[in-house]
Parts: sequence; structure tokens; C-alpha cells
Amino acid sequence: MTLIIILTAVVLVLCVFSDRLSGKIGVPALLIFIGVGIFFGTDGVIHIPFEDYSFASNVCESALIIIMFTGGFSVKWNTAKPVMVKAGLLSTLGVVITAGITAAFCYFVLRFGFEESVLVGAVISSTDAASVFSVLRSKKLNLKNGLAPLLEAESGSNDPFSYMLTIIALSLIKGNGAGFMWVLIPMQLVFGTLFGFAIGFAGAFVAKHFKAATEGFECILFLAAALLAYGLPTMISGNGYLSVYIAGIIIGNADIPQKGEAVVFLNGITGICQIMVFFLLGLLSTPSEFGKSIMFAVPIYLCLTLLSRPVAVAIFGGKSPIRDRIFICLAGLRGASSIVFAIMAMDGGDSATEHNIFNIVFLVCLMSMLVQGTLLPTAARRLNLIDDNSNVLKTFNDYKEEDSITMMRMFVPEGHPWENKTLSEAVLPTGSLAVMIKRDGKTIIPRGNTQILANDSVVMSVPPYESDKSLKLREIKIKGSHPWLGCKIRDLKLPDRLLIVMIKRDDESLIPSGTTEIRGGDIVVITDTEESAGQPIYKEKVKK
Repeated sequence: MTLIIILTAVVLVLCVFSDRLSGKIGVPALLIFIGVGIFFGTDGVIHIPFEDYSFASNVCESALIIIMFTGGFSVKWNTAKPVMVKAGLLSTLGVVITAGITAAFCYFVLRFGFEESVLVGAVISSTDAASVFSVLRSKKLNLKNGLAPLLEAESGSNDPFSYMLTIIALSLIKGNGAGFMWVLIPMQLVFGTLFGFAIGFAGAFVAKHFKAATEGFECILFLAAALLAYGLPTMISGNGYLSVYIAGIIIGNADIPQKGEAVVFLNGITGICQIMVFFLLGLLSTPSEFGKSIMFAVPIYLCLTLLSRPVAVAIFGGKSPIRDRIFICLAGLRGASSIVFAIMAMDGGDSATEHNIFNIVFLVCLMSMLVQGTLLPTAARRLNLIDDNSNVLKTFNDYKEEDSITMMRMFVPEGHPWENKTLSEAVLPTGSLAVMIKRDGKTIIPRGNTQILANDSVVMSVPPYESDKSLKLREIKIKGSHPWLGCKIRDLKLPDRLLIVMIKRDDESLIPSGTTEIRGGDIVVITDTEESAGQPIYKEKVKK
């Protein structure tokens, strides 16, 4: 037992260093985790014999619950909402198209049996969010045209549909008639959706109103919600993974006070789950037998990459520019979920299959992560899809700005008290430091004797504000019918509890004064107290 504990520690340390290495060489970290598993496996250097598909299936399915819940929790709904229709089509009907074309290829070209062809198509039909975003996150690449939230939403939500197709395929292999499929599909979708929403809203309500005696214990509620969201619908043939994902989205987007602690908790436990899954997959593999499967894996990978995925994107990708569609096709990486479903196939349908489906799917996923995963950053640059003005991490609910230092820009108009004064003479906010001055397109690093001129922008570092939860910031989008449109701030009749603190206009953040006019397209940031949140913000109608 002591040796196992030491070996586990060594594996975790190797995986941590592998993650750091992946950021430098551009290969997905999860691929390196698999390599560590192979190193310890039957054909590796350590020679640990492991062929228990049933045990591996149970462990990986359990880990996938946490991974999918965290995937849903990380979805920032406001960012993902504009692309959810397209993502939803790709993750449902797109998965069916991908599975169907791949199954037809296996049946007509590779001469697999019908049931086995359907099983291979189902298992390999989903894309892997962890593989895609391990590359984007490590390189901090954000994508134009909403591609990052689209890929996140699609790859995070297509696993439940692929799982459902896998269950159907295994049922066919076990001799259940086609009529059973028409009963199973509604049960999977209806029960999975209902339990997902019910547990999601219940979990959010409890998290919002429950305060544990020990700090951090609230996070255990999220783990319990994830397990319940999977277990309850699965007991009555519902889609547990669909339920888990929906519950994660609802809880992750709820206004809960423990979200910061939950992010740390879920990221930590998900990281352990991913390391465990990919290490176990590598440990389960037997490279000495890959020669028998490579002749099938290569054509299936080419079919997926050059035919199945492009057809699905062409049909359900919407009216996206051609470069966007090319990147969406390239970003259709296969990963952990496909291999986990392949383990399920080996555990539940091996007696009726002629080929080693696990080895075939394992090799397809390796090629996908190695080739497509490595090429993603280069392809994004070549297709001119990188948004240098933002960060892909902001796509997720778990994004958190650095709070050790905050930058503030102060524009100095004519007549401002700072005009024509040196920095040493100007009265700056307490605890602030002027770090640069923007003047006529130039950047000046200031000193105490640097003079501030009219139309300068003084950039200062200021201490961060540690929120006590009593003050809320709200954003109001000014559209064509908004009563504030065209009004000056001094003319607005606001309740005493409210204050307009900033206006986001185009690429600028303006600190308003009473004469500032509100324009169409502005985003007005106001303060509000927690106890007054939700009350009307208009004291009386504005007279223009």
C-alpha cells in the first residue's frame, strides 16, 4: 500500500510538470498525461499490468461527472447565449450526422459489422472540450467572431448526445430491437433535461441561502448536486450527463456568494479527475497491439477530419465565414469522452465486436490531439482569427481578474485641477501611483517633476477594493428606446441609492460628469446596494 501511495505521488508530480511542458511545446497537456500512463503501463518502462475494462469504466464515468459539471459551471451564459442555437445544433444533430457518416464509412468501406459500425460512429462522434481549451487556455488565445464560446458550448454539450448514441448502439448489440430505441431516446432526453433543470435551480437556491459553519464547506453542495444530477435520472434511464451539464450551467450562472471558492474547488478536483482519466487510459493501452488497429484507425481519423466533421459543420454551422468554418472543423478534437465511451463499449459489447474498439478509438484520439491540437494556434493565426484585445479566459465563468493591482485611467480636460501642475503638486487619490501618461499618441513614464497638460490621460495604479457584498455594480445597455438616450446625466432623476460610475463607449471607459450625454450603444455602469437590488432605477420619467 505504501508503494502505491508513493507511486501515485510520483505520477501526479510527473503530470504537473507535463502540464508545464505542454505550454512550451504547444501539445495538449492531456496528451502528455496519456504518455505518462503508457510509460507506467504493460508495454511501458514500469510494466504495470492492467486490463480491467470494468474498473476503468466505473472510474472514468465517475470522473466524467465532475468534468462535465465543471464544464457547465464554466459556461458564461451571457457570452454563450448568442451562439447557443448554432452550438446546440452542432452538439445534437451535428453529432448524429458525424456518427452516421462515420458508421457508414466503417460499414461500407472498412467492412465492419452493422452493429459494430454504429458503435464506432457513436463512440467517436463527440468533440472534447478539455483538449480544445487546454490549448487555448495555455496559449491565452481568444478568437474572433464568438468562436471561443461556440466551441466551448458545443464541445461541452455534445458528450451527452454521444453517450446516448453509445447506449443505443450497445442496446442493439445486446439484441434489443429497434423499437426499444424509440422508447430510450425520449427517456434519455426528457428525464435528463428535467432533472438537470430541477437540480440546477434547487442547487442554486440552496447555495444562495445556505451558509456553512466552516468556511468552504458550501462547495461540497456543488459536488453533491453533480452526483445527484447524474444518479437520479440514470436510475430511470435518463441521460445523466445531460442532466449534470444543465445543472452545472444553471448553478454556475447563478448569483451565489461562494462562486469564487467554488471555482477553486471545482478546478482543483476536475484537474485531478482529468489526470486520473488520461493516466488510466494510457495505463490501459497496449502499444504492442496498436499495429492490428492502426490500419483501421487512420482511415477512420481521415474520415472524421475530412468528411464527417466538415459535413456536420457545413449543415449546422450557420452562415459563418469560410475561415470560421475551417477552424471549427479543425477544432473538432476527439479526446477523453470518446475513449471513456470506448471503454464502456469494450466492457458492455466486446463479445459482439470483431475489432478492438478501444485501441481504434484510442489511436484516433491520439492523432486528433497530436495533429489538430498542435496546429490550432497556428491555424488561428493563419486564418486571422486571434483577438489580441481580449483573453480567452474571459469566456469562462471561472475567469477572475488579478486583484493584487488595479489600473485606472484619468482623463485631464481643460480646466481640470491637475492641468499644468507637476505630479508632485497634483493631489492624487490616496494610495495611488501614476505609472504612465498618454499624450498625443505617445507614452510618457512620469517623474515627480513631470507636468500634466490638458487632454492628457494619466494611468494610475490604485489599491483594489475588497467587496463586502453590500455594493453591487449593474450594467445598463442603452438601446434606441431607452429613456436615458440623449440625456445628460445631471438631467436624470435617479434614486438616492444609485450613482453612475462609468460609461463604456466603443473601446473607451469614461468617468462621467453631470454634462456627459448618454448615447446609443453606451453601457452605463451604476452602483446599487444589495438590499435595493431589483428595485426600479427610475425615480420619475426623464423629460428631454
